[in-house]
Formats: sequence, C-alpha cells, structure tokens
Amino acid sequence: MTVTRYDVLTIGNAIVDIIAPVLPGFLDQEVIQKGVMHLIDEARAESLYRKMPIQKRQISGGSAANTAAGIASLGGNACFIGKVNDDALGDFFADDLTAAGVYYNTKRLANGEATARSMILVTPDGERTMNTYLGACHQLTEADIDEQDIAAASITFMEGFLWDPPKAKQAFLTAARAAHKHGKTVAFTLSDPFCVSRYRREFLELIRSGTVDILIANIHELLSLYQTGDLREAVRLLKNDVSLAAVTMGEDGAMAVCRNEEISMSAYPVDKVVDVTGAGDLFASGFLLGISNGLTPAKALRLGCSSASEVITHIGARPEANLATYVRQQGFFETPLRLAL
Repeated sequence: MTVTRYDVLTIGNAIVDIIAPVLPGFLDQEVIQKGVMHLIDEARAESLYRKMPIQKRQISGGSAANTAAGIASLGGNACFIGKVNDDALGDFFADDLTAAGVYYNTKRLANGEATARSMILVTPDGERTMNTYLGACHQLTEADIDEQDIAAASITFMEGFLWDPPKAKQAFLTAARAAHKHGKTVAFTLSDPFCVSRYRREFLELIRSGTVDILIANIHELLSLYQTGDLREAVRLLKNDVSLAAVTMGEDGAMAVCRNEEISMSAYPVDKVVDVTGAGDLFASGFLLGISNGLTPAKALRLGCSSASEVITHIGARPEANLATYVRQQGFFETPLRLAL
C-alpha cells in the first residue's frame, strides 16, 4: 500500500504573477475589460509590463500553485505539477514555490516557449484583471505525471484553466485514473466562466462520469455550467451530478453541496478588501486540506472561508500571514487537521 505523503497534489499552470495597483483609467486606456482573465501573446505581455506602474510585485503563481502554497501555509503537505521553461523566470518560479514549502520537481522545458507570466492589474475596489501569457505551462504532458506522486496524495486537484491544451488535458485524465487506481480522490475547479463556456459539455462529463469526485466553483461558474440564472436550480442539478461540491459566493460566503444536504457559511469579515486575487485559490486550500484530513464538509467549508479571508486583505494571491496561526486566531482548532503552530 502506498504511503500518503501529500495531503493534496495540485496540477495547473505554472505562472509568474506580476501584480500592480492601477487606476480604472489604465484599463480604459489599454482597452482591457475589468475583472476577467485575458489571454495574451508574448508581445502584448512585454508591452503591458513596460506600461505597468513601477510599484509591482513578482511571485510564483497560477491558481493550482496558489492552492498548494496555501496548503503548505496551513501546515499541510502539498505537491505541485506544472511546466516552466529552463529560463530565469522558471528558476524564480521553482525557487519561490519551494520556499513556500511545496514539493515541486516537474521537468523543465529545455527549448520553446518562455515561462508563463500574468500581469495582474488591481483597481482601487480590490478587483483584479489578469492578462496572461501562457507560454511553457501549456506544454505539460502525460510524461510529467508521476504515478507514484499521485498515489502518494490523498487528493489530486486540477484547475480548469489547464483544460485548453489537449496534451495537458490528457495528463490530467491520466492522473485521475492513477488516483482512482490507488483509491484516492480527484478534485477539479471550473476556474472561470469563460472556461465553462468553452468546455461545458466536457466538464459535465468529468463529474457525471465519476472522473471528478469533488467539484469547486464560484457562483458564476456554476450558473454557466447549468445554463441557468437560478442558483437553487443549479444546486439541485449539481446534487445529481457529484457527491461533494463547494461553491464560493464572494461576500456572501460559500456553501458545501452534498447529495442530501446543503451547508452554508458566511464570509469572514475583514476590515478592508484590498485585492480579491487568489480568494478562490485559498478557499480551495482550506477546503481540500480539511477534506483530506477527514473533516466534515461543514468544518472544511469553515476552514476554506477562513483561509480566503486572509488573502483579500493585501495585494497578492499568496498568504502574507502564516495561515495556520491565522485560522487559529479566528477560532479554528479542529482535529485531526495537522495545523502548524
């Protein structure tokens, strides 16, 4: 029997985030729609980088990598699989993620596209607008999936953002089969309404076929998945498709949806919302870590909401505080969760 070394193994886009505050006029000037993720080419990436304010922060990112970093900050064991180039940004990504406490050993791309980067523009209301050059991260293949690592993880988790490239899609399906082969759990996040609009039928097939055991989505993604404007109807349909799901609802908190029940949790209050970048990623950190450690969906939901509340109080998609300490300060002492003091 394979020993479980990781609470959660995440698979996703390996991206260096470059984050900067901007005034709303900057988005208008650059003809950028606020609040969504825009895919751009390398030339546009270089152009935007030059125009961004001098005050900016660089950090290893990508949704699934952020979730892995959050799990490590909570005291959990996390592994990340994602592709970077053998270039300076690739070095930065690997060093930064390792420093966050995440195991990362994916073979780098020796030639071809550069390491991915995302220019994240944060307006005064805390909304983030992402402009992403995907580069090397779309070169992930089945060869990058180590069955022993998958077998050693309680949960294998993938982001919908990586569903575009066919080889990466096949890599996730390979990982899912390996997880189920070893009796482990597979989780998936819809990532963005635009991902859902492109791959709605495929995403539904993933959950209805049992390839995915746990689904994570925000309210907009869920409504898009079921093509309805009625949350109650979407939740009703969701119950028929997957045994466990978590739905985030911004300032209204989140809910866990099981076959026979719905559990709601209010958002944790914060003094000021500075930047909502990474809120969903860090919610997934707490929720999945809780589930992987045997917590009830209600307690895992609480841990997810608590974790998300830290990241929205500052710029950036990674926790600035030690999340294990932070959630304890908010009164979370549940066991058997292995939270570091």
